[in-house]
Amino acid sequence: MPLVRIDLSAARPPAQRRAIADGVHRALVDAIGIPPADRFQIVTPHATDELIFDPTYLDVARQDVVSIQITLVAGRPRERKLDLFQRITENLVAAGVRSEDVFVTLVENALDNWSVGHGRAQLVELGSVAGLSDTP
Repeated sequence: MPLVRIDLSAARPPAQRRAIADGVHRALVDAIGIPPADRFQIVTPHATDELIFDPTYLDVARQDVVSIQITLVAGRPRERKLDLFQRITENLVAAGVRSEDVFVTLVENALDNWSVGHGRAQLVELGSVAGLSDTP
């Protein structure tokens, strides 16, 4: 049950914003085994002066960044995370985003850092989340 924040230019049309959100979710399902119904996303359009990303950091020529921050329970192997980055990028390129403009960060935490209603820590009660095993 990751929480996904997508920050992008307000110049991107609503249909493309939806395609970007869909592409990120599809990558989470395919790469790390998130159940298809576990979709929690916040898509925020910004004025161009509100997205400040170094245009050449690590020799990547950025122009119109789509920033994706995914908060999820820790424990997935590195290989799955690397696959996730690749799948997100491929899906966003198909949605019309340049690969150079896809900026992804993962923020990992523990089961006891989540309450999804009623003031309870449901993930603690479950004891685990989908996608933490070695097989997708």
